Amino acid sequence: MSKLSLLLLLFISIIICSVNGQNIDPNRQWNMYRGNYAGGILDNVHLPETWDVKSGKNIAWKTEIPGMGNSCPIVWDNSVFVTTAVSEGDTGEVQTGIYGSIIPVEDSSIHNWNLYCIEKSTGEIKWERTAHTGVPEQKRHPMSSHANCTPATNGEYVVAFFGSEGLYCYNMEGELQWSKDFGVLKSTFFLVADAEWEFSSSPLIHENVVIIQCDVQENSFLAAYNIKTGEEIWKQNRDEYPGWGTPNIYYDGDRPRVVVNGYKHRGAYDFESGEEIWRMSGGGDIPIPTPIVGNDYIYFNSAHGKVAPIYAIQKNATGDITLAEDETSNEYVKWAKLRGGSYMGTMLLYGNYLYCARWNGRLTCYNALTGEEMYAEKVGGGNSYTSSPVAADGVIYIADNNGVVYSVLAGSIYILLEENKLDDVCMSTPAISDRYLFFRTARYLIAVSGIQD
Repeated sequence: MSKLSLLLLLFISIIICSVNGQNIDPNRQWNMYRGNYAGGILDNVHLPETWDVKSGKNIAWKTEIPGMGNSCPIVWDNSVFVTTAVSEGDTGEVQTGIYGSIIPVEDSSIHNWNLYCIEKSTGEIKWERTAHTGVPEQKRHPMSSHANCTPATNGEYVVAFFGSEGLYCYNMEGELQWSKDFGVLKSTFFLVADAEWEFSSSPLIHENVVIIQCDVQENSFLAAYNIKTGEEIWKQNRDEYPGWGTPNIYYDGDRPRVVVNGYKHRGAYDFESGEEIWRMSGGGDIPIPTPIVGNDYIYFNSAHGKVAPIYAIQKNATGDITLAEDETSNEYVKWAKLRGGSYMGTMLLYGNYLYCARWNGRLTCYNALTGEEMYAEKVGGGNSYTSSPVAADGVIYIADNNGVVYSVLAGSIYILLEENKLDDVCMSTPAISDRYLFFRTARYLIAVSGIQD
């Protein structure tokens, strides 16, 4: 072959690779906790209405995941990523139900913290990496695990956060790029220091920057890192109780903001500098849900303590916007509900309706613009619900901890469409991809799809 022919072949290969790369729409990837900026929605995916794990009906594959993890799966193109912690001694059992025990699980065995990359179409494990090996620095709650943080990816890198066991960045082939050790991140009940419940805030990637929120018992902070090098861009200390929420991004005009849930310090920071933009105190004193964005508002909810609020905050908020006692609006708070927020679940904004799924399975639908309550209904007969709702093609999916998945018609009237069983404990929020619905259960990663090999 001539030199000219070789150059021509190389040029054609580069063009093909470039075109193929452009075919991956980043907005249709489930690239972090609850998908694109935690929105929890992916339409035009054509999911089956029913499935059956035992018979295999509409089950594309079921892959066993060793160990234990409440982290959620994420998807980029044909790769599914999930994390786990494999123990030499912990049996991996979780205690479902609604109860008030704060006593952590005693376990001092050696663990491996692993990241898996799985082929979306087949369920085959493409690669597995052990990020850290050792005895956990923090104990876990009976409903928790040592791998609670959902990974994040931008299609070039995938980031896994294991709290006190570190932050790790890999390329898509599983090669470690960099890692960071933040020491012990004390995720405890703020009133009882011995009540260790393990870390759970997932990383966020925006414009090649990794954002992490570490609200812990001592030295809380929010920080930004260059995804290619791990170099710290900025870090802001926070005076905050321990929390388990994931940060998010919104735009005030053309200015990106990092928004976080919290009790002492719910609020937003400038994405480029880390400068505080606004703050608000009050609400549930153990904040877990992630703020969500839409209709020119940022929506928050939380529970535990005196109130369990839902807030709709304007994107142009500045300064301290804390509500006065019993107040439900001010210059920047469009509307608020002082009761009704969920303890565990992140809300779902679908069209002009806001859905809040509580720990006991009660689903409340609000007019997202006005706060008017449209309905409040118990979904199914589950004993507890920690999975946050997601939606596709006009259907909302909510899983209880017993592994029953409820399909609810989106809209202002409550209509239960289907009940499908996973036949395993389910603590995690599902992921959606074209023609696939992925569930992380206690033992498996399950792909629901009308496409079967």
